[in-house]
Formats: sequence, structure tokens, C-alpha cells
Amino acid sequence: MKILFNSKFLQHNSDSFVEGSYRIEGFSSSVDEVDSNGEEFITLVHSESYLRMVREACMNHQDLAEVSLSPESYQAACSAVGLAVMAAEGNDFAVVRPPGHHAKAERADGFCLFNNIAIAAQKLVHEGKKIFILDIDGHHGDGTQEIFYHSDKVLFCSIHQQYAYPGTGIQNETGAGDGLGYTMNFPLPAGSGDSEMLEAVDAAIQRAREFQADVVGISAGFDGYVDDRLLGLNYTLDGYYACGKKLRQSFDRIFAVLEGGYHFDIKKCTDHFIRGVNNK
Repeated sequence: MKILFNSKFLQHNSDSFVEGSYRIEGFSSSVDEVDSNGEEFITLVHSESYLRMVREACMNHQDLAEVSLSPESYQAACSAVGLAVMAAEGNDFAVVRPPGHHAKAERADGFCLFNNIAIAAQKLVHEGKKIFILDIDGHHGDGTQEIFYHSDKVLFCSIHQQYAYPGTGIQNETGAGDGLGYTMNFPLPAGSGDSEMLEAVDAAIQRAREFQADVVGISAGFDGYVDDRLLGLNYTLDGYYACGKKLRQSFDRIFAVLEGGYHFDIKKCTDHFIRGVNNK
């Protein structure tokens, strides 16, 4: 697993104190840049009308999903989708902005415009694959859950802080229709640390083995980290390493897409997770 990154992500919403460029600046001097315009894949999950709405909001410098947009935002959003698709194809880690897991099929929310990992997963579904999405972001991945709630081709599991934004992700949200039993939620009390997170990871992995997933996609948010500004979880760098190692011990095809994380150690978190995955 290697890092996929492009500096155009730094031009989107750059000065925000919360979801700003500071989050991923550390990657700009340490990894080779790659790029891919993923605009053609967006309608695998989102409608044409939604795509046009987001594009126009960016071109007209409007606010959407609690973010002040610009034309650079649209370029970054399309590249985020493209790198997520590349990561899924190459078993890599896409370090992107804007994040994606709060974006629903027809709604931008929580700093998210397009649902990067859902688009990458849906492309794999069209190729006949069964996908396990593990969302370790400290906020519930409500957009991803909604998109796949009626699907039996994607197993979605979210580990997140209980009662935090967006207020969804309780244990009895388990899917509907054909998707009944293909959604799992692990809401953890504030103050939970590595042991609680890794116990949930083990349970999710066991379900994914039963599901016989072909590909594993990680919504890799790092706002569960002990120094995060927004949440009250206490995950450590060792916890992220252990999470990656557990996944590698169970699955061959693993990719990851960056979600949240509102502190200055996202690169350290990413590096430790990747070391775990690469520790065969």
C-alpha cells in the first residue's frame, strides 16, 4: 500500500480552522504526486443533476456542506474521486480533500461533496466484486450507509463516537430490503481507546469473512485520535497500526481513502496504518 496525493487538495477551503489544508500539508513534501480526474465516475452514485449543482456551487463561490467553495474545490473534488478509484484498483491509500463519507446520493453534508469511497466501491460492484467498507472515522459514515443500505453487495461497518455528529449509526440500523444485515454500527462512548476500537474491528472482520468480501475499502478518518479537536475518543498511533495489521492478516485486497481528522498528526496516523497493512 502506497500513498496517492495531489497538491490541488491544498487549494480547496484552504484557510478553514477545521477542514483546512493544514490537515494534509505534511504530504506535499514527502510523496510523489499523482492525479486522476474522476468526474466520469461520479454518477455511479450521484445523479447528473446533483453533479451539476455541486459544480455550479463551486464555480459561483457558494457555501455548501459547511464549506466555502471555489472553482478549485470542484477540481479537488473530482481528483478526490479519481484517486479513490485509483486506490481501489491498486490497493493504495488516497490522501484526499474534500472528504466523502457524509455525502449522500443527493445531498452534500459535513464538509463532503461527493462520496469518494462509495463511488470507488460501486465501480467495483459493477465489476462483480463484493465489497467490505470499514469506516473508522470517529463520526458515523451516514452518507455511505444510506447509499448502500438496500444493497447486499456491499457490507458497511462503521466504528464511531456515540451521539456525535451526525447523530446516526445506532446498532439497530442494520440495512433494509436486500441489504438487511449488511450494515453494522459500533457506537463507542466518548473516552474509548484502542482496545474498544480494535474489539469492534475484530467483530467487523469476522462478519466480512462470512460475507466473503473480495475487496476491503477503509474510510480512514483519523478524528478518533487522542489529539483531535472535535471528538473525545482516545485512539493512538499504535491503535491505527494494529488496525491495519489485523486487516492485512485477513484480506489480500485493501484500499483506503482519507476522511476526517482535525489535528496536525494525520500523516503520522496514515503512516502507522499503512505500516500495519504492509506488515505481512
